[in-house]
Amino acid sequence: MDDKYPDPDDPRHTPGLEPGGQVPPGETPPGEDSTGGAGPDERHNPAKGWAKTPVIVLAVLVAVFVVYFLAWALEL
Repeated sequence: MDDKYPDPDDPRHTPGLEPGGQVPPGETPPGEDSTGGAGPDERHNPAKGWAKTPVIVLAVLVAVFVVYFLAWALEL
C-alpha cells in the first residue's frame, strides 16, 4: 500500500495524531467566530402583539355570534 494516501479509517496511519489517538495542541483550528453579521442588516423590527383594529374586529364578530346564538337558544 502506498503511504502517500493513508487509510482514513486506520488511526495508526492518520496524519496529525499522537500515539494513543490524541490530537496534539495546535493541530486543530481555533474555534469559529459567530456568523451573526453574515445576514442582511435588518432595521425594521415589527411591533409585538396585536394591533387595536384586528382585536376590535374580532371582538365585534364574537359579540355578533354570541348575540345570534343566544337569541336562537332563547327562541327555542
